[in-house]
Amino acid sequence: MTTLRQPDKRKTGAFYEAAAARFLELQGFKVLERNFRCRCGEIDIIALDEADGSLCFTEVKYRSSLKYGYPGEAVGTVKQRKIITVSQYYLLTHRAVFGDGIKYRYDVVEILGDKIRILRNAFGG
Repeated sequence: MTTLRQPDKRKTGAFYEAAAARFLELQGFKVLERNFRCRCGEIDIIALDEADGSLCFTEVKYRSSLKYGYPGEAVGTVKQRKIITVSQYYLLTHRAVFGDGIKYRYDVVEILGDKIRILRNAFGG
């Protein structure tokens, strides 16, 4: 009898987060942090969009097909609130680096199969 094993989700996530970071760098972003964690939660990528100087708090979502919808649709309101909370903590603890007036936004890097795109300002804070 053969048993089927589900792929290791952590390894899959790490692979696509690395791909997203490379993609952002190719698009002119400077990746500052990957997998930033605090007691409140985690943000996949924190990057500086060098085109407009915005600090981008980025969630990475991958799906192999559209069977369950687009990857970005999986970032629901609970996840958005968690990302916003973690971003506020990040801004507070990095005030000396960025100051009080830094522009910031919430992006989603959506990976569908082998296609990748950035959803800028995917949700608000």
